Amino acid sequence: MIRHIVLFSAKDPADVERVKTGLDLLKGIPGVRHFEVAYNSKRDGLSQDIDVVVYGEFDSYDALDTYKAHPLYQESIAVVRPLREQRIAVDFDATV
Repeated sequence: MIRHIVLFSAKDPADVERVKTGLDLLKGIPGVRHFEVAYNSKRDGLSQDIDVVVYGEFDSYDALDTYKAHPLYQESIAVVRPLREQRIAVDFDATV
């Protein structure tokens, strides 16, 4: 199983909700084992930069690639990219 985690911060705190709404579009992409979009609770005193987290589980890297090729993925990028300050993504094989 592949885990896909992406962390986002908004350029303007007023846009955090719009960032999340844009990322929520990704929930409509089929073929995902598990998918969540959530606000960062910011309970860690050393890391306050991240506003929204995307967490997904995929059966394979091919399934992740198919997800990224979906039109809703491009639609989400069009909404979120102009609003975000940073995007940090990690993908890893949780079966090894």
